[in-house]
Amino acid sequence: MTEKNKLRTECAACEIYNPHQKIVELLKEQELSEEIVQELADIFQVLSDPTRLKIIDALREQELCVCDIQEILSMSASAVSHQLRVLRNFNLVKYRKEGRQAFYSLADQHIISLFCQGLEHVIEG
Repeated sequence: MTEKNKLRTECAACEIYNPHQKIVELLKEQELSEEIVQELADIFQVLSDPTRLKIIDALREQELCVCDIQEILSMSASAVSHQLRVLRNFNLVKYRKEGRQAFYSLADQHIISLFCQGLEHVIEG
């Protein structure tokens, strides 16, 4: 165990049980609904897949067709389409058709923010 992890473990729990009732009551009043918490957990679960993160990374700069993503990730069209379907089902990406091609882009700025903040956290470690 590293010194940093040892220090975290030592500080992880209160030595006495003494909740601050006013703070607890205030936070309970502001608590998110179970439905919202579940939706948020589902999004983070979808984002926990490395392939889907690579797709989001590729789409940060511009929209791409499935063929582009296939080439970037060195994956089959069906594998890419499956991952895009998962992302689309959670409203993380959107697509438009142009002739026989499907072009994908991130659904909104929130997705870029989530990705970039997570990336910044990892890099700054």
